[in-house]
Amino acid sequence: MLDRPLSRVDDIRQQSFSVAYDYTVAFTHDAFSPGNRCLLDVLAWREPRKRHRCAIFIDAGVLAATPDLAQRIADYAAAHAQSIEFTGAPVVVAGGEACKNDPETVRRLLDGLSQQRIDRHSFAIAIGGGAVLDAVGYAAAIFHRGVRHVRFPTTVLAQDDSGVGVKNAVNALGLKNLVGTFAPPWAVINDSAFIDILPPREKRAGMAEAVKVALIRDRNFFRWLEENATALARFSPPHLDRLIKDTAELHMRQIRLGGDPFEAGSARPLDFGHWSAHKLEQLTRNEVGHGEAVAIGIALDSRYSVATGLLAAHEDERIARLLETLGFTLWHDALKERNPQGRLAVLQGLADFQEHLGGELTITLLAGIGRGIEVHEIDIRIVAQCIDWLEQRARRP
Repeated sequence: MLDRPLSRVDDIRQQSFSVAYDYTVAFTHDAFSPGNRCLLDVLAWREPRKRHRCAIFIDAGVLAATPDLAQRIADYAAAHAQSIEFTGAPVVVAGGEACKNDPETVRRLLDGLSQQRIDRHSFAIAIGGGAVLDAVGYAAAIFHRGVRHVRFPTTVLAQDDSGVGVKNAVNALGLKNLVGTFAPPWAVINDSAFIDILPPREKRAGMAEAVKVALIRDRNFFRWLEENATALARFSPPHLDRLIKDTAELHMRQIRLGGDPFEAGSARPLDFGHWSAHKLEQLTRNEVGHGEAVAIGIALDSRYSVATGLLAAHEDERIARLLETLGFTLWHDALKERNPQGRLAVLQGLADFQEHLGGELTITLLAGIGRGIEVHEIDIRIVAQCIDWLEQRARRP
């Protein structure tokens, strides 16, 4: 028999503490040259006299493009045997969205970490594009409740955006990035030697994120992109190098100073242009890559910003011209695809976007070049008109 009401609360204690996160983002060239100390320095950051155990995971596409990479890594370890121990042969991971879609990927990665006896004082080093970094980062974050993770992004998109951030995820149940964690890396090493060997499409893809972050945070950087668009479209190495560094710094600044690095609220300012981009990737079964979809999403949301009076007239055309000069195509027929109820299928991206964070719908739009603004309602009739605008531009002779 209960002798007191169920609703009674005897004691409440409030727990509060903060955790500081520090990680290095290094820019270098040819990181696995024996004379390059970049990897050595980041591994030894806290424990300079220790011999550090590392498991290596390599994107299959990167390995195919650089067949000598595994040997060069082994030679690097041999040259620095007093400081580094690689715990086994590199684990090869299928690249692209395939690795994030395959439900067996995470199990295989966890098995690799276990077989190589990685612990919380060892390192999981991932070399690859954003999808491989996402998958390995997730496995590292849940193995032993989190092991040290070093990223070597090998694409422009990963070096200037996702690779320097604090998120990881894999796809599940038909939704992009449904399963993942917030887990800052131990370090990020942006090696421009990997950029040198990329095909043109991959070099271009990451430029969309540069345009995105310039539009929401830095109008001077946007002007620089406009002034140097032709050189960037030719993939001039010094221009591409600056684009990567400046974009990465703006991304890092948002995480550092934005007040919500782990997205506990409802806003995702760094995802300007992404609500439709993620859905477009899904609708095209990744025929449209992430950077290409983001370029379309930026153009769509820029037009919506003008159509709703947030952004000055003609600025949408200015933004679209920059994206096209960089080499992006701002249309795909999937934008007009309809679901069985006759609704534009891409509009489901709004609901998916809201569901991912919970809370109220929060979409970043533009109040000016370099100035993002958050809104909580989207008029789907105006979105449809903006899609028509994109189609009309694409059909112009």
